[in-house]
Amino acid sequence: MGRRTRRRYTKEERGEAVALASRVGVRPAARALGLPKGTIANWVRKAPEVKPEEPVRVETTTRETETRSGRVAKHYTPSQRAQILEYAAANGVTAASKEHGVSRFSIYGWRRKVARAAAGQGDSPTSGPDPREVEAQRDREILDTWQRHPGLGPSQIKNQLRRRGIKVSTNTVRRVMEDAGYRPPKRKRSKHDQRFEAVRPNHLWHLDFLQRYINRASTFTLILLDDHSRFVVGHGVDDAERADLVLQTFEAAVERHGRPEMVVHDRGAAFWSWRGISRFTRLLEEMEIEQIPGTKQANGKLEVFNANLQKELFDAHRFYDLAEMKRRLAAHLRWYNLRRTSHALGGLLVPADRYYGRVEEVMARIEAGVTDDSDPLDLRSRILELFKVVSVDGRAEVWLMGQQLLLTR
Repeated sequence: MGRRTRRRYTKEERGEAVALASRVGVRPAARALGLPKGTIANWVRKAPEVKPEEPVRVETTTRETETRSGRVAKHYTPSQRAQILEYAAANGVTAASKEHGVSRFSIYGWRRKVARAAAGQGDSPTSGPDPREVEAQRDREILDTWQRHPGLGPSQIKNQLRRRGIKVSTNTVRRVMEDAGYRPPKRKRSKHDQRFEAVRPNHLWHLDFLQRYINRASTFTLILLDDHSRFVVGHGVDDAERADLVLQTFEAAVERHGRPEMVVHDRGAAFWSWRGISRFTRLLEEMEIEQIPGTKQANGKLEVFNANLQKELFDAHRFYDLAEMKRRLAAHLRWYNLRRTSHALGGLLVPADRYYGRVEEVMARIEAGVTDDSDPLDLRSRILELFKVVSVDGRAEVWLMGQQLLLTR
């Protein structure tokens, strides 16, 4: 039997092989040149002076990532692994390795995992969720959220799901909702260039009434809204716009959330008096709160809130009596403060996040994919301005718990 002669390679051939391996990796270079992988790897190790270039990615249907050695690692889907294992069972592991460009060690490893999975000792590498099942679950989440809150639109539904760690596009949500009977409302939007927003919670509160009929009975819902966070700090219901309701609701809100620096409202009789001083004005003067009677444009944030409240609550539900309406209103406002995302706050934040100073924490949780079901009204997570020193027209003011303690001249 004759002795096999060992092939000799020139210095140029070795240099070309090392250069190719530095660009595409050792394994692809070995396949392209028809050389043993170990030989090229040995040449690369003996040529440290050759700096590897940026690896060239090959277009493929599988997902690829770059390893430390500069190689391109492929990630196969469960269906692709099953196909490769079927080919290996029919034609052998070596043939499957050459045909699909996967190492024999990977195929043997998949075989062992399949055998252990058959014995109930782990998951199979060839099994995974069916894409159709994933899409069906996604559609169920969309429709379930829409069914519980029928007044929300596609972009609002998308933000609600993103808050829970479910990523889906607005177009997909709109398509699923339209297939289920959703029809977008026709609205005429007016552009506005001027925009104002308070710089901190309790800097400015908005007050306004919303009138609705419950079984032919007229009701007036009073809403107190924080400008900075869109947080509803108080609400009340009566059969008319009465000053008693305004005083009672406002004092309860101050007792719970602290005193605002300014309030803005329209010139309704419950807030403002054209002759003399109204009872609400006297209360604000006692609390040293600035009163700003304005128009609907100045109270635009609350006008938008009232429009959404009418769409999401009053138009979506039928109330049989005033007691039921009050219960549903309180539940809806609590959900609005703690769970409803707002486009005015960036799309992913709820009013309580900004009112209680939890913006950075919540955004970090959302980016990390962690859902947060805690109650922002928990006293342990509340952030209140207990003490502050401000300068007004060159005069220093000292405040404690919303009360002015010292005013320098």
